[in-house]
Amino acid sequence: MDKHRLLGGVAAFALLGASVAYAPHVQAQDTTAALEARIALLEAELNSLKSEIRSARSEQQVQNRALNDTIIRIEQRPQPVALAEAPRPADGFRIGDHTIKLGGFIKADVNISRYSDGDIPSGDLGRDFYLPSSIPVGGTSEGAATDFNARQTRFWLTSDGEVGGHKVGARIEMDFQALPGSGDHRTTNASSPALRRAFVTIDNWLIGQEWSNFQNLNVLPETADYLGASEGMILSRQVQVRYTRGPLSVSVENPETTLTPFGGGARIIADDNALPDITARYAHVRPWGEVQLAGLVRQLKYENPASAIDSSTYSWGLSASAKFKLGASDDIRLMLTGGEGIGRYVGLNLANDGVLDASGDIEAIGVLAGYAAYRHVWQPNWRSSFILSHQEIDNPEALTGLSVNRSASSARANLIWTPLTGVDVGAELMFGKRELQSGQSGDMNRLSLFAKYGF
Repeated sequence: MDKHRLLGGVAAFALLGASVAYAPHVQAQDTTAALEARIALLEAELNSLKSEIRSARSEQQVQNRALNDTIIRIEQRPQPVALAEAPRPADGFRIGDHTIKLGGFIKADVNISRYSDGDIPSGDLGRDFYLPSSIPVGGTSEGAATDFNARQTRFWLTSDGEVGGHKVGARIEMDFQALPGSGDHRTTNASSPALRRAFVTIDNWLIGQEWSNFQNLNVLPETADYLGASEGMILSRQVQVRYTRGPLSVSVENPETTLTPFGGGARIIADDNALPDITARYAHVRPWGEVQLAGLVRQLKYENPASAIDSSTYSWGLSASAKFKLGASDDIRLMLTGGEGIGRYVGLNLANDGVLDASGDIEAIGVLAGYAAYRHVWQPNWRSSFILSHQEIDNPEALTGLSVNRSASSARANLIWTPLTGVDVGAELMFGKRELQSGQSGDMNRLSLFAKYGF
């Protein structure tokens, strides 16, 4: 649109009005003729301006429609497909279709122990953690013994992924709590690594070395000690084949028989079993906690051609365990186990599985064991556990003699502080007692201090 021409027309029209208003001396006829001429000129100018305005508006509308069509075409254009990225694991790293994770902890322990009937020899496992069968009986009391060690330090590697549409996992775990005598306190305190767990899982199957299916790990108390309430709990890691479906799991596991000779004496580790141990476990888990029931059936077998012994018998065991939540963070943990011929599964083989009679036949030994633990959280980073544990052994005295273990018990309380994520510092005071079939007994008091960093 021509803005200058429009302004000029408006100005001319204003001047025309002014001349009409302020020229009274001009003759009426001349004035009328002049006005008509000027009006005709202005009408022509206005009509021209209107045409130009309409033309400009029409062109603007055409341009707007073209712009809108362009925008619609751009919006409807298919977007480029983003390349899908493989999900990153929360931790660990990927190798092919598997997620690999590394973990473990470093733990340093100090044990200050005092025994009523002697002292445990240097290098014995009982100096590193509570081993009920190692409590001295019938000796002379000595002063307190202090031991430092870092042998509980642990390392593991896990793998999880899919192979051919099947979920496949694996775990390898080691620590340095090896056999007696593997450590040396004189110079470098070296200690050999020891295999704890090594297994593969394929869907519902587990194959390899793992904690026995007869055992419930979920109810183990938290202790400063390596094992804790040893005499009252099931503790066994061994090679097995396990199948789990929902709350039910069954397994066949490595067999082994431990026996007491007729009349007593050194333990016989038979290693003659022909049949595997068979276990079954059922877990009932609810928001208030859990209850688990487990059963064990096994063969006890011993062959000794030199003594013309070829004997076997069958034994059984039952275990009930539970964890009940109390409030937001406290809980009670319980385990009760009993049976005939299950000694090596309970209390770190405090009792043997069976005893030989005068004819070389095996008679199973009865065992009843259990513990109760209360865990209390004082503050978010302070907690304690209070634990009582006991095992009673039903020895056929006429066969075993009087020097075998009849019972063991312990009580402990601890305080654990977590100043940083992954860091635990704690102290634990415990009392343990072992009694022989003869009635002789020995006890120990131990203060354990530890610092642990998990990664």
